[in-house]
Amino acid sequence: MYVLAALAALAPFAIDTYLPAFHAMGTDLGASDLHIQQSLAVYLLPYAIMTLWHGAISDEIGRIATIKWGLGIFVLASIGCAFAPNVETLWFFRALQGASGGAGNTVARAMVRDLFEGAQAQRVMATVQMLFGLAPAIAPIIGGFLLGIHWQAIFIFLAIYAAISLWAAVAYLPETMPPEKRLKLSVHNVLKSYRTIFSDSEFTKLCVALGAVFAAFFVYVLGSPMFLGKLLGFSPQQYGYLFIPTVCGMVLGSYLARRAAGKYAAKRVLRLAYTWMFAIVLLNVAVCYGLPTKPVINILPIALFNIGMGLVMPIISLAALDRHPKIRGTAASGQAFIQMLLSTVSAGIIVPLVWSSVFGLASAMLSFWLISWLAIQQTKLWKG
Repeated sequence: MYVLAALAALAPFAIDTYLPAFHAMGTDLGASDLHIQQSLAVYLLPYAIMTLWHGAISDEIGRIATIKWGLGIFVLASIGCAFAPNVETLWFFRALQGASGGAGNTVARAMVRDLFEGAQAQRVMATVQMLFGLAPAIAPIIGGFLLGIHWQAIFIFLAIYAAISLWAAVAYLPETMPPEKRLKLSVHNVLKSYRTIFSDSEFTKLCVALGAVFAAFFVYVLGSPMFLGKLLGFSPQQYGYLFIPTVCGMVLGSYLARRAAGKYAAKRVLRLAYTWMFAIVLLNVAVCYGLPTKPVINILPIALFNIGMGLVMPIISLAALDRHPKIRGTAASGQAFIQMLLSTVSAGIIVPLVWSSVFGLASAMLSFWLISWLAIQQTKLWKG
């Protein structure tokens, strides 16, 4: 379980650890803050595209072999980022990180469902989600500390983290896709599998709901250099003031999801959590519009929102994977693709438009929550 969580956490580490270093990197590489911020989009787009293949590849060559290839390339790409002489080289290696880094997250989701059933699967997924949720809190703090050495140390850390996760996966995880269950990998078979899952409206709606509710919080992660540094006046070493409370909210929500598994109907939990999140996003918009900018009142609503997000994500994720048990790796890829596609749109388009004000960020959170709610209310999971 802990190894699966470590694999899933690689993506947020790759995103969040270097956020405190934006200004220092821009100075060394002769690039603007916007150019450095775009390295997030350069990472996320290949990540989203390759998630369409990681699950299908794992269905053909096995889960562990996919992790080996993905994390091995990620280690090399992280070293390339560390020694990039200019922003264009940084973009190249960030794209390579994105193309390879999703293997751990995608395969980890599929393996949870391979190994566990029913309420136990929900509890395990919630536990993995809870441990995964610690990464965004820890990563900027580690990044701020390593920035005291040099921003290059941040990418060396990512290489070491990926290498240890790779070793742990090979040493401790079983192969959950035995040869007799594997599917032949071909473009035709992959496209056929994706036609199957994306023509399933229930699966697509669940994935959109999952991706949008995550994006509602993720706009603050992507916009944190401006939100924390310019709007709230924090130094890079103080980024934990955002990530610690917000991730505590996610961890609490994941814990509640684990406790609710098998005790309460999914419909009841979803409706309660979405009502909670709606109240919080409205509070956030009102606070950002009507009150002066202050750290406590601008960060607390994000943490409270994440309680609801952490509560619904394991339920929605498992419901989507259960739609296609025979091609679960591909289903996990489709799910991750939609989630990261929405995050890519946020990084490349939405966040640069709204990050100049706390009200803009709050409005973006409300918009993504609305997309998630419109999608989830049309599902059989919501209707019971």
